[in-house]
Amino acid sequence: MIDTSQKLIVVVLDGLRYDSARKYLGYMEHLVEQGKINCYQVRSELPSLSRPLYEVLLTGTPAVRNGITANHIARLSHEQSVFHLAAKAGLRTAAAAYHWVSELYNSAPYSIISDRHQHDESKPIQHGIFYFEDHYPDSHLFVDAEYLRTAYDPHFLYIHTMNIDDVGNKYGGESKQYEASVRAVDGMLATLVPLWLSQGYRIIVTADHGMNAAGYHGGTEPEERHVPLYICGEQPQLPITNQSEALPQLLLAPLMCHYLGLAPSEAMIALEGPHSKG
Repeated sequence: MIDTSQKLIVVVLDGLRYDSARKYLGYMEHLVEQGKINCYQVRSELPSLSRPLYEVLLTGTPAVRNGITANHIARLSHEQSVFHLAAKAGLRTAAAAYHWVSELYNSAPYSIISDRHQHDESKPIQHGIFYFEDHYPDSHLFVDAEYLRTAYDPHFLYIHTMNIDDVGNKYGGESKQYEASVRAVDGMLATLVPLWLSQGYRIIVTADHGMNAAGYHGGTEPEERHVPLYICGEQPQLPITNQSEALPQLLLAPLMCHYLGLAPSEAMIALEGPHSKG
């Protein structure tokens, strides 16, 4: 029996590298200092590109299995995502996200006319607001997400912002513009996270990939691969001995399932660490 009282909000800050999160997300780091949440370092899968890593985050499968190996591959996923698992278990799902998320789990190709707002309980993402321009303001996106949360009361709400990635691609991951974009998102989280916590949500804040100084990602550099993972909720056993170790990104999907009370798909790796009791 699924516990329908468990609710999860996942925030993916596209293009946010680990070191920038630890330096510029002042509110989130305040929660870490106060012992309210934990922050881990995650090493993204390869290639460290957006669409392949959206699939990694939500299905827990590597590109060699799922076939989403580059940004130009626009088709529905062949895997079981957290959206699929939640909907099949009778949970309500919602997403305020870039249109590539819709193309992976609801409908491909994306139509800017008919697919911007989606409400169909037969789809994996039952309620969605999907934007299609990289400069769509993160402030608007968070308001979209709050509309979905308050209007449809989803058990699983996925929020995916794009401004950090957009600015990083244009000016580089060590530019003042990139820093300003990260700091701006922190202010938005400082407004919403206290509200979500007060209402009992479990919260995950992470990123798909990082950004190097030249404004690129896709390769193997730590700046391109290392991203943050903030966890607000009871802490499951993770396969690391200390928080300075990098977690594999394949753990994110089973972690989401854990917080939703769902059994992970057969393709997902085990969440529990080697010293956990089963």
